Amino acid sequence: MLLEESVVEAGVKEKFKMKTIRFIHRGDLSASMRFLNALKDKDFLKNLDKYGRNGVEALSLATPVDTGKTADSWGYEIHYYQGGASIVWTNSNVNKGENIAILLQYGHGTRNGGYVQGRDYINPALRPIFDEIADSAWKEVTSL
Repeated sequence: MLLEESVVEAGVKEKFKMKTIRFIHRGDLSASMRFLNALKDKDFLKNLDKYGRNGVEALSLATPVDTGKTADSWGYEIHYYQGGASIVWTNSNVNKGENIAILLQYGHGTRNGGYVQGRDYINPALRPIFDEIADSAWKEVTSL
């Protein structure tokens, strides 16, 4: 039994033999390091305020209007965290604890048991802003 186990073990070792990969490097990495350092030093977050304002304007124009209060209640906040940031668009029009912008977006029940269908107006309004952010970031990275 011991002889059979060692033959099997040798066969397994042969079948899964580790291959060696060898890299040969000539020159230096100065061009790569220059690119990475330039990328690190860029201030990609400097335009977030502009995109926040543009988003507020787009949302205000796209919001369904009854009284105009919801359209006039858009704002934004920029949240910074280690390694990045995010833009959060807000709407302060709240009635009986419910955010009216969300009710318009997703729909809601009525007092008499009916239902008002939601209307997707937020996503189409912000899509051009998201595209602009992506294009701007891509240009910034590829210009280095």
